[in-house]
Amino acid sequence: MLKVVCGIGLFAGVLAAANPACNLVPGWAPQGEARSFVSDNLFEYMDGNAEGYLLYGFQTMHGVSCVKGGVTLVIDISDFGDADSAYGMFCANRDLRQPPAKLGMGGQIVPRRAIFAKGQYYVEVAADPEGDHTATLQAWTSALEKIAPGSNTPPVALSWFPAAGQQSLRLVPESVLGIRLLKRGYVAQYDIGKAFVITEASVDSAAAVMQKLRERFGETVKAPIADDAFQVTDKYLGRVCIVRKGRYVAGYGNLADGQDAVKLVTVLASRLP
Repeated sequence: MLKVVCGIGLFAGVLAAANPACNLVPGWAPQGEARSFVSDNLFEYMDGNAEGYLLYGFQTMHGVSCVKGGVTLVIDISDFGDADSAYGMFCANRDLRQPPAKLGMGGQIVPRRAIFAKGQYYVEVAADPEGDHTATLQAWTSALEKIAPGSNTPPVALSWFPAAGQQSLRLVPESVLGIRLLKRGYVAQYDIGKAFVITEASVDSAAAVMQKLRERFGETVKAPIADDAFQVTDKYLGRVCIVRKGRYVAGYGNLADGQDAVKLVTVLASRLP
């Protein structure tokens, strides 16, 4: 019985920690009631933007609006169920033209907006009116980072992709490379093409994906990489090389002329678990 009670207490503590409050930073007062949303009613709050959240596995959101000295902050903490999805939501919303901030697994602060991901949570703060609210946002994200449960360690998948020449790296929630068979995975953009990795539930399901990919592309050429691999030239994806290593399916698409596809994919496969 004691174990059950402790478990309930811990769960309640995690829920409470995920709820922002205006007294986290001195001098701020609530404006209106705290808000809470689930996937079924998120559209009531965000209207057209809700779909993007749902694509990344949105589960719940807790938010509050706070005021001080004529400035209003809209603060929301969303639970995406796992760190990959929360980090994916962050990547989908960051501005690649702006520098990152050292917050959680990844963060960014611009004059009127701050975002970061920590564990399975995605945190966002928006400031009004117009102006540079950077100092305020820094204070708030520091406080919010402390109450958001979870690890600051970025998803391990980020380490699978070579850093040299990498322009961007993000989680694609569906149809990786525009292929429906590749349901969800990470994609890195390089100046020489796009690299991707998807994780299947089992070795058998990954092998089934490889077979279906061969059928989709038509004539393919076997490549001597890991457990199974092939090369093909596609009408839309150009030069493609795909490999299976255990339950992982990975590869490159849109490869530039002169690139050694087998060599590139061999390196990528070697970095997978």
